[in-house]
Amino acid sequence: MPLLEDLPPLAGRRVLVRADLNVPLRTGSGGQREVADDFRIRAAVPTLRWLVDQGATVTVCSHLGRPKGVPDPATDLQPVRARLAELVPEVRLLDNLRWDPGEEAGDEAFVRRLVDGQDAYVNDAFGASHRAHASIVGPPRLLPAAAGRLLAKEVQVLGGLLAAPARPFVAVVGGAKVADKLGVLRSLLQVVDRLVVGGGMAFTFLAAKGIGVGASLVDPARLEECRVLLEEAGDRLVVPEDVVCLSPEGTLADGGPGSGRTMVASAVPEGWRGLDIGPATAARFAACLAEARTVFWNGPMGVFEDERFAAGTRAVAEAVAACPGHSVVGGGDSAAALDRLGLQDRVGFVSTGGGASLELLEHGDLPGLAALRQASNAPARR
Repeated sequence: MPLLEDLPPLAGRRVLVRADLNVPLRTGSGGQREVADDFRIRAAVPTLRWLVDQGATVTVCSHLGRPKGVPDPATDLQPVRARLAELVPEVRLLDNLRWDPGEEAGDEAFVRRLVDGQDAYVNDAFGASHRAHASIVGPPRLLPAAAGRLLAKEVQVLGGLLAAPARPFVAVVGGAKVADKLGVLRSLLQVVDRLVVGGGMAFTFLAAKGIGVGASLVDPARLEECRVLLEEAGDRLVVPEDVVCLSPEGTLADGGPGSGRTMVASAVPEGWRGLDIGPATAARFAACLAEARTVFWNGPMGVFEDERFAAGTRAVAEAVAACPGHSVVGGGDSAAALDRLGLQDRVGFVSTGGGASLELLEHGDLPGLAALRQASNAPARR
């Protein structure tokens, strides 16, 4: 990929930067909306500062939320604009890209309006680079283009997991939907020494082993694929041996305490739902991580927003932070859990893109990276 140093001289030139400023917002004490977590905004600063120091006039663009192609006050970037101005006041942030239907449609006319008057383009939006959206794949066809500091670092770190990880290499993958992650599980099994599976997706694997899962989340259409993976991987694929369950009448916490009885079981009783890994599983997962020299973690171990089902995610987060080897966390809910526990500074690298990190590990490439390699100023293979 072309890097910032591969761009033409930038003094007096105008540069469009695609950043990923899709950050969580909250209502402040005065009733105004404000940024709840500025991790992605701070991650964009090194690229923006470098461009400004080169004498460029910098325009930043980003999406926020899913406004479905129309202006929506709930996805107004103004709170982000205010925080960005505190960090780099010399740049301008455009309105939410997804307020225009041309962004998600990859519309060429929208691309041309976006780059009108610009002299160069920088993609620093790793978290959006798995989408073939207009602002990601369009500008490199029309302008000299480069990967920003953040994007380049993400590719270097995540690519290194596939190319030359220190061993043992242990990957921990959680989250709800097994269908979304079977592809990356297959890819990881080609390179890891041990693959640890938790979260809601684990129950399809348990069902495939003939273990009772009660009313837990299961994807019947993926049972056979899970059986095959279990057979092929053998003891390299580790699944829960006990889980924390919620009784049939129980409800999850949603701004309140939640209700219902909980229990730890090796098999989920009829009508009960498994919502977290159990203590024996948490200890086993932590033991796997303690032996690792390379760790990758993506996805919570349970419904950690409800404190009754947060212990598994907490145990894994603490084990990842304590691991003496190289640790990489694949953004999303895993990064949120680290932040909530105050452990971000104890991890080697925290990605800004949950979905993008998984797609890069699964496919070895992303639409945004491929677009940069086709830019007119892309160097010969390094």
